[in-house]
Order: sequence, then structure tokens, then C-alpha cells
Amino acid sequence: MAFSRHSRRALLIGASILPAALALHGAALAQTSGDKADDSVGEIVVTASRIDRAGFQAPTPTVRVTDADLAVGARPNIAAALNDLPQFRATTSAQTTGTNTGAGNAPLDLRGLGISRTLVLIDGRRFSGENDLNVVPSVLVKGVDVVTGGASAAWGSGAVAGVANIMIDRNFTGGKLGVEGGISSFDDAEQVRVEGAWGTGFADGRGHFVIGGEFLNNEGVVPKNSRPDIGRWATVPNGDGRYKLAPDVGFSNAAYGGLIMSGVLKGKAFNPDGSLRDFDYGTVSGTNSIGGEGPSNDDLSPLVTPQRRYATMASVTYDLTDSVKLTAELRHSRMWNDYVWFGDHNRGNLTIKADNAFLPTAVRTALANAGETQFTMGRFNSDLSYSTIDFERVATQGTIALDGSFGDGWRWSAYYSHGENENNIDTPGFLLTQNYANAVDSVISPTTGQAVCRVALTNPTSNCVPINLFGEGAPSAEAIAYVTGTPSMRETSKLDVGGFSLRGEPFELPAGPVSIAVGGEARKESVDRSVGALDTAKAFTSFSFSAMSGSFTVKEAFAEVLVPVVRDVPVLNKLEVNAAARISDYDTTGSIWSWKLGATNEFFPGFRGRITQSRDIRSANLTELFTTSTTGYNTIVDPVTSSSVYVLTNGGGNQALQPETAKTFTAGFVYSPPQLPGFNVSVDYYNIDIDDVITTIGAQDIVTRCAAGNQDMCSRITRDSATNAITRIVSTYVNLSNYKTDGVDVEMSYSMDASRVHSSLDGRLRLRTVGTWVNNLTTNDGVSEIDYVRSQGYSFGLGVPEFRVVSSMDYSGPVFGANLRARYISPGNYNNTVDLVNGHIKAYTYVDLGVRAKLPEVGGYNVELYANATNLFDKEPPIGSLYSPYYDVIGRYVTLGARMRF
Repeated sequence: MAFSRHSRRALLIGASILPAALALHGAALAQTSGDKADDSVGEIVVTASRIDRAGFQAPTPTVRVTDADLAVGARPNIAAALNDLPQFRATTSAQTTGTNTGAGNAPLDLRGLGISRTLVLIDGRRFSGENDLNVVPSVLVKGVDVVTGGASAAWGSGAVAGVANIMIDRNFTGGKLGVEGGISSFDDAEQVRVEGAWGTGFADGRGHFVIGGEFLNNEGVVPKNSRPDIGRWATVPNGDGRYKLAPDVGFSNAAYGGLIMSGVLKGKAFNPDGSLRDFDYGTVSGTNSIGGEGPSNDDLSPLVTPQRRYATMASVTYDLTDSVKLTAELRHSRMWNDYVWFGDHNRGNLTIKADNAFLPTAVRTALANAGETQFTMGRFNSDLSYSTIDFERVATQGTIALDGSFGDGWRWSAYYSHGENENNIDTPGFLLTQNYANAVDSVISPTTGQAVCRVALTNPTSNCVPINLFGEGAPSAEAIAYVTGTPSMRETSKLDVGGFSLRGEPFELPAGPVSIAVGGEARKESVDRSVGALDTAKAFTSFSFSAMSGSFTVKEAFAEVLVPVVRDVPVLNKLEVNAAARISDYDTTGSIWSWKLGATNEFFPGFRGRITQSRDIRSANLTELFTTSTTGYNTIVDPVTSSSVYVLTNGGGNQALQPETAKTFTAGFVYSPPQLPGFNVSVDYYNIDIDDVITTIGAQDIVTRCAAGNQDMCSRITRDSATNAITRIVSTYVNLSNYKTDGVDVEMSYSMDASRVHSSLDGRLRLRTVGTWVNNLTTNDGVSEIDYVRSQGYSFGLGVPEFRVVSSMDYSGPVFGANLRARYISPGNYNNTVDLVNGHIKAYTYVDLGVRAKLPEVGGYNVELYANATNLFDKEPPIGSLYSPYYDVIGRYVTLGARMRF
């Protein structure tokens, strides 16, 4: 394999840090379908259930992901590693939120049903931080259980699509350190990551202490147009009633330095010295310029969010008595950065008067000769009001838990946890409406002969600073300071949660013991956001934060039972029925039930069937309830005017939201033939049907649904009275009628001694294929239904590919190891809601390679060196795949690192 000069640079970066000999996990993609339990009851975690009987296999499909699996490809966090699996959609990630206030968050999204419908736990407990997995140090994670079916009856609201339970290695002993460096084939996205952990027993083995942490610095990818197939692409009319994805698209109503939009000088742009030139429009389509000199935010804004973060955790376990164990945990993390965001531009909406103080003489003369007193101008304000985003997110949580047993095998648990999450953002560089208007309207003072704001002629105490807008670089530093300000917010969200559970086997039936679990939980979630005085005064033209405050409490009780029905008879070798119910009482929406009924049976040795039917729930979260206003911009296709426009989009919360309910059905089997040790296959069908869906509707979907006749969607669209062009779209949270999906998950794996391939090989060989087929993913607003299967290029939609498959082959020997992985995405379309002439996306296969080697042990220190290359063949993404949740926009990414154990 030949590396480019950029990849060779990555090798040099890695080589420079190898002597530090610090550790990351690394190895192959591996999953285990079904629920595996330890023989020791105290260590059992059955994520799909509250029943913790040794040997219990829950009827809800569960995937076990090990720490080695999470390290494949050296992904920057747990969420990024899990997003490689076909059951997940990378809805929110560093690659999908480059200019979003949630940039760089790392939550999980099972089935593409939305991050709020995947409940993420740490050792079975909720955590603060908006399910952002950046807050969890992966160095202490021993695995993740992923429940790929509804689990509200077991775990409460939010588990509509499933549950991801992160398991912490609280018994780790010794030390491990790691360091890693990475870089892309485009010579960007440089990353350095270090981590370490240490654990020891104390008090003669009654206690154990573990501490660990990690630090990551990734420079991201800036700007968007550093990738030719991504930056400056847009959807524009094709001229035949259809649309097309076009390259090199910029603004047709703004230019660097200013573009005159009306009058005798229409079509002239200002050079840096104030002189005029003919503006190269290229081909104009609506407000877009194709192939001309029209500027674009893509020339400056990030494609992949730069990020810096650290995450730490400390845990103490102590046996208070022979039957009671105390666990105390403290977790703290911080993520922060400051980088270019997006610009506050004038899109043909500036009025310049003929007596403007800074107007070049030639322009003033041309206006006078034409009898014109003013003109309109558009300006790309990269030299004036191109904002940066300075953010930090700090999460801290403490937990104390007690686990014990009494009597004849009864187990109990109790815990309380308090967490706080801070989200602080400053975005300097946005235009102040009144100050800007005053500064733009400048004249020559009749008394001093100097440029002043017109308002200063009648108000001598005005602090207005006149601004020169004619030519890139013309605005003075003093004028920029006067006309721009800093939207800012300081937000703290809090989580208080506690619970108690009791598990045991009260009696036996002929087929075995009946197991039960009962318990109660309570939690309070609150948010308090303050904003700057300028935000409160609505002083900004295009972007501002809004204050938010609110809370809700919920009290819950649950019960679950496992009944062995038949055992050791033909066909019904082990038939068990599992049932659960939960009542959740919210102070916002009242009480609501969730339940589950399932069964498993071993039809013949090694072949186990499973089936579940459940009613799952989700109540609105803090953001959905209490957000007062959000601001964003989207390029959308307007079927009314047959144009493509760049539109302001406002969102917000809705305190009238009702809980959503889901009917979930799963059925499948697991087969591990005794005659073929090491081979496993599982197949599971899922069907999730959600009513009263709490969601925001994408800007394009609002326009599409309005065109289909939904008047409620039309009421969310504001149009210009003169041109009928869309100027604003409002997308607050609503209860949509219905959201449903169904499909099939398949996994096959085979593990064997490598000597079976060749007698000279030691170690193990592992083969694995994991795939998901999606039959249906639709939303229904009561008027029209939209199917999002195969709509997989447009990042602001809900689309999912029809097929995703991940296959891996891993060899692990006493000295050397290697992993080869292929990630397949089936063909599809850029956007199902728009008729595109070039919207088809071919099938994609990405290949990843990892190698590792152990050095001879010295003095009890074990060192392993490793290298990874994701997207090994540097496959380019589909055109226009900005913020893609599926396609690799970074390119080949090479990492080198070392891990040490002692």
C-alpha cells in the first residue's frame, strides 16, 4: 500500500509520539447478539430487562460491543465508533454540525428515529449532558450493550428506539496509558489524543479505586470547499420542472466589497480600492450564482467541527458488609473551542443614498447624471461581520449507589445521582440592527468636512461611527466595533435522579424459578438559560439567543416478571415468558403507561427464538418544551416559485406537547450450532410505529408538505409580498401524526483458532458481518406521507439507506494482529422530496485497515504499537454531501499510536 505525502506526514506525527507509549483500545468490530450474563449475580447487567437472574436471556434483541470493538478506526468518541454500525445514524456529530450551536455533540440515534428516542445509560443509570458521549472517558469503558427494540417498561421515557448502556470497568487493576496522532489525506483534521487509567484494590480487597481520563484535540476540516464534491453545491432548477445539484454555487445578490443591485450601475461590484468592475454572475438561479464569482459561506465555514475536550471519571467500590456494596462515582468533562462560524451578510437589502460620505466620486457622478438618489446593495461581509463561535460545555455528575442481598437470594439496589451541565456560548461578529443602519447612513459634516453619521447632525451626543462599505477591507476597526456585537448565552441544566429496585425468585415452577423485579424511580430535570442584554433587546439583525427556563419532575414505578413455562420437551426445550409494566407520572402531562410482553424458546440445541410486543413512551424533553427561539439558515427548493433560495429558519419549544407513544414488535432467532463451535447467526425483524411524534420538521419538508396541501405547514412560511419569495420558515416542535419504520437486522460471526487456516499461525481468527435492511421509514402529518428510505444524501432530512452492512476479519496473534473491515451503503437518492435529475447515489463501500504489534515485555510493562487507516482507498463522497451522516467527507484518515499496560 502506498501512502500520499499527507499520509506520510501522519506516520511522522505518530512516530514522534510513540515513545510516550500510551494506550488506546484497538481491534476488530465485534458484536454479540443476545444477552450474555456472568455466573456471578453481583456482576450481571441485562440491559434489555430489570431481571438479573444468572443465565437469563431477554427476548428483546441486544448487541454487545466490547472495548476492543469501540477502538476500530480510532474514532474520537464512543458515539462515532457505534455510528459505524448499521443500526445507528450519525445524526449529530462533528461532521454533521459544523455551523450549529450544538456543534460537536456526540449522542446516539438508533434507526434514524432521532437522538431523543435513544436512551443512553451509564451502568443502568441516566446521566447529565444531553446524552453527549464526549463526556464519558472511553479508557474506562469495558463495553456497550445496545438494545435494538423498545425498552420503556424497563428504563422509562426515551427508550422508544432502544437503549445503549455504557458499562464502566470498575474493577480495573494496574495502569494503562496511550497516545495517538492522526491526519487526513488532505493534510487536515489533525488529531492528538492521550488517555490514561489506574486502578487498585485497598482495605484487604474490600474496596477498589479506579480513575481515568482522556484528552483530544482535533483541528477539524475548514473550510467546506476544501472538499470539491461538497463545498459550494446547491439544489437549483433544471429548467424542465425538475431540479439538479449544481457545483460552484454562490450568492447572486452579494459580493465581496459590495454589489450594486439597482439603478444605472446595477451589476457593478466594488473593488478593494472603491473602483467598480462588472460582477460575474455566472448563471443566475433565484438568489444563487452558478459558476460566477458569487461568494459563499462554504469558502470560510467549517465542514467538520474542530474540537478540544477532556473527560475524567473516578470510581470507588467498597464492601460495607458481606452483603452490601457501596459505589461512589464522580465524572467531570469539558469540551471547548473557538473557530470561524458563519457570516451576517446583506443579501441585496442595503439602501445606499447618493450623499453617502464614503461613496466614490465616480459612483456619485453616475447617480447624479441618471437622476438617481439611492441604490440597493448586497454585500458579503467577511471583512465586517463574519462571526466566530466560542463555546464550552462542562458536565459534572456525582453518583452514590448501594447494592445488597438478603434472605434466600433476594437482591436490592438503591442510588441517587446529581448532575449539572453547563453550555456557554459567545458568537462575536453579528450586526446590530440600529447601529448598523445609523453607521451606513453617513454624510459629510457641513461644519467639519468629515464623515459622520446622519443621526449625529441632529444628535451631537451620538456615539455613532460611520462605516465605509465600498470595497473589501474598507470598514474601519472602529466602525466594525460599533456595528457588531456578541450574542451570548449561559445555560445550566440539572438532573436529579434516584431509584430503588428489588429482584429475586420468590418460588419455583416445574420448568424453573419465577423471577421478579420491582422498583421505583424519580427524577427532576431543569434548565436555566440567561442571555446577553443585546440578545434580550433583540438588537441583532439575523441571530440571537433567547432566554429559557423550566423544569419537570416524573415519578415512576415498574414491575417485571419472568415465568419459565415449559422445559426439556421436544421443540419446547426452554420456553419462557417475560412481561413488564411501568407507570410514569409527569407533572407536565400526567400519567402514562408503558409495557412489554415477550417470550423466548430453545427449539433445538443452539437455536433460540424470541418475540416481543411493547408499548413505549417518550415525554418531551427540556429543549422541546422550553426553547424560546433558535436561528439557522437552509438552502431549500421552493416549488411555488421554482427557485432555490437560502432561507432564515427559526425554531423553538412548545409547552403544549403531549407524550408520544409507540407500538414496537420484534421477532427473530439466534443460532449457535453445537456442531460448529464459534459460529453464531442472528436474524431479527423490528417494527416501530410512533403516534403523536414530538419533532421539528425540516425546512424543506415544511415547504414540500405545504405544497401538498397542509395549511398548517403553509402557516409556518413567510413570503415577500412583492416577489412571493420565501423569507422565513418557522419550525417549532410539534406533535406530528405518525412516524414508523420496520426492517431486519442480521449478524453472522465465526471465531476459530488461526491454526485451522495455516498450521504455522497462532492466535484467533474472527469473521463477522452485521447488516440492517430498512423496509420503511415514513412520517405522516395527517395530510401527506413521506418515505425516507433511500433518501440518504440530504443531511437535513430523516433519510436512511435501504441496506447497510459492515463486515470484518480480525486476526489476533501473540505478537501481531490485524483487522480488515468493509462498510457498505446501498445505492439511493440525494433527497426523495425533490425531483433531481442527478440525485442518484451509487453504492458505496469503505475499507478500513488496522495493524498492531506487541513489543517484548520489559519490567512488567507491556507496549503495543498500532496503526489504522479508515477509508483506505480515499473514496470521494457523493456530490453535495454536506454534513452527511453516512458518507466520509474527510478522506483517508491515518492514525498511529501506542498503548502501554503495567
